[in-house]
Amino acid sequence: MADASPTDPKRAAIESHGSVDRERLRHHGDVDARPGMVDFAVNVQGTAPPEWLRVRLAGRLGELGRYPDGGAVADARAAVAARHGRRAEEVLLLAGAAEGFAMLPRLGARLAAVIHPSFTEPELALREAGVPVTRVVLEPPYALDAGLVPERADLVVVGNPTNPTSVLHPAEALLALRRPGRIVVVDEAFADAVPGEPESLSGKDFPDVLVLRSLTKTWALAGLRCGYALGAPEILARLSHGRPHWPLGSLQLEAIAATSAPAAVAETRRTARAIAADRAAMIPRLRALGIAVHEPAAGPFLLIRVPDAELLRKRLADKGIAVRRGDTFPGLDAGCLRVAVRPAAEVDRLVAAIEDVGL
Repeated sequence: MADASPTDPKRAAIESHGSVDRERLRHHGDVDARPGMVDFAVNVQGTAPPEWLRVRLAGRLGELGRYPDGGAVADARAAVAARHGRRAEEVLLLAGAAEGFAMLPRLGARLAAVIHPSFTEPELALREAGVPVTRVVLEPPYALDAGLVPERADLVVVGNPTNPTSVLHPAEALLALRRPGRIVVVDEAFADAVPGEPESLSGKDFPDVLVLRSLTKTWALAGLRCGYALGAPEILARLSHGRPHWPLGSLQLEAIAATSAPAAVAETRRTARAIAADRAAMIPRLRALGIAVHEPAAGPFLLIRVPDAELLRKRLADKGIAVRRGDTFPGLDAGCLRVAVRPAAEVDRLVAAIEDVGL
């Protein structure tokens, strides 16, 4: 989508080495979505976990008077390892992928490169810890180019599929980022929303690649905070150094184990196919309104461009519809918005509201 372009490269370079607005990095879609709104701002699928998962979690409520035991931790790690064909020692359980981003400064990078436009939490965590950060801002169509990353960067962070562009980078492009002495961090928070996960590195064993996964989006577990990291035991040990005892509660461990089971993985695959169908149906409807939609798109969200994004966002909010502002993502300007992929009935409401308020 040439018409969903980022800011010009000169400004991007200035932001990489000059002052950075950290409040913009802290902005997330949940701020835009008030209770009761039709939510296109947050990428969680549904408002609550499926019934079978709620029943399983409820079955553990009577055990909350006890500390989580090592057996539950081992079971959850083993379930994740089996799901990805890894060894248990290559799994670090997390209180959401966001905890993994917060741990990145423990890797001791001298210079971190963050590929943008992308989720802002990794950059914020690194900057807050005093780690030098350079932004590598990709131009549309946001294809990954390892040659743009400074050779001296010893930590590189990239999303796949990338939030908010919905671009799915080829696995070989990700692996091209590897260099001696460098750790490559791949944010796969939305990988399970891609049918077949064709470009995922979660099942690949590389000593210098760290993959972060989230269970928040597909399983509607944003309020429980569940995720995990996959990587070499040496890297995971550095991440977890100084971590408090019992970092995850019993319900988190249960949710991670449950959603990693074969039946749950099969359900995830069905959900991914449904998301892909909803996305394919949604794109032409938005374009029919005169909205520019970036493609190719592989995630459960779309990057769009409109003449006045802020005005449209406010007018939609007045009608009870939340969309995510795009200008807080480095490399995108005030014309961009991100909208979650939703089923037809919710898209009907979005389309009708835009037709009513106009672009």
